Amino acid sequence: MPYIQTSRLTLVTFTTELMQAAITDQLELAKITPYKVADGYPSEEYKEIIPYKIKRYSEYHCENEWEGIIIHNESQTIMGDMGFRVRHEIEDELELGYSIAPDFQGFGFATEMAQAIVGWGLKQPGIIKIVANCDASNMASVRVLEKAGLKQVKENNNKIHWTT
Repeated sequence: MPYIQTSRLTLVTFTTELMQAAITDQLELAKITPYKVADGYPSEEYKEIIPYKIKRYSEYHCENEWEGIIIHNESQTIMGDMGFRVRHEIEDELELGYSIAPDFQGFGFATEMAQAIVGWGLKQPGIIKIVANCDASNMASVRVLEKAGLKQVKENNNKIHWTT
């Protein structure tokens, strides 16, 4: 992931080393970075996904270039992550995903970074579309994806599917 900076946030590569530390605990993650770590990051649900990501990145090395941790500039705190999953079956698309620590939700941080990363993603060679999905009941994610410029394309099984 390239270094992406907005007025309030910075996105830096979420390396497999950082992911492994995040699985262990917040103190381990804070030890190997110059940043504090927000309470509740990563969530227990996200900790379950990280081993899959580590395995996937060992198989698809290029994908690690698409995953970043979000740093809150003012407090120098890791407050979330955001990135793309390469859709190998559809090579001209990237799938957006993100998570934000509870204390940092509701302040527009996910929207701010989503707008920046979607813009960056669409400038990558061969990429013509960004896609995402979220639970239909997750109104915060609905607003983030709308404000990031994605449009709803369908809804099924209580999931809304989005594209640029």
